[in-house]
Amino acid sequence: MRKKVVLACTECSSRNYSSYKNQSSQSERLEVRKFCKRCGKHTLHRETK
Repeated sequence: MRKKVVLACTECSSRNYSSYKNQSSQSERLEVRKFCKRCGKHTLHRETK
């Protein structure tokens, strides 16, 4: 079963992206390097609660 999660920039804390993750295989928070429109560069984005 997949769960919808929201990704937030670690530098400016803006919530830019939404994604899906597989609930059964991943127990830790999702971390992805994505482009932040507010910062204007690629930064680490983490799953928010």
